[in-house]
Amino acid sequence: MNLFCMLKKPDTNQHSQSLSLMFLLTASACYNYTQEGVMIAAAGDAIWNNGAACGKFVTVKCTGPRNLAPPPCTNENVTVKIIDHCPGCPFTLDLSKEAFTKIANPMGGIINIDYYL
Repeated sequence: MNLFCMLKKPDTNQHSQSLSLMFLLTASACYNYTQEGVMIAAAGDAIWNNGAACGKFVTVKCTGPRNLAPPPCTNENVTVKIIDHCPGCPFTLDLSKEAFTKIANPMGGIINIDYYL
C-alpha cells in the first residue's frame, strides 16, 4: 500500500500545516494486516501520542505546492482514519494514494497541507 508522507509544522491548536512525499506501508501499527479502507493515514510522533491517535479521523486539505511543480491542489478536503505510526517523524501525516489524489495531483510532488484533528 502506498502512502504519501505529510510533514507538519508545530501549531498550538488542533489545526496544523504540512508537506508531502511518498512511502510504502506493509502492515499498520493499529490494525496489523486488517484492511481499514483506502482513506487512511499514518501519524508522526507528535500526532501519534503513544498510540492514542489509532482510529482517530483527521480532515486534510492541500494548500499549495512545495516545489516548482504546477499548482497541484484540487480544493477538496479528505477525511482519513489514522491506522499507523511513522516513527521518527516528528510532525507528519502520511496519506494513502487514494486520499492524497482526492486533495492533490500526485504529479505535483511535495505539497503543503492544513489538517484538523
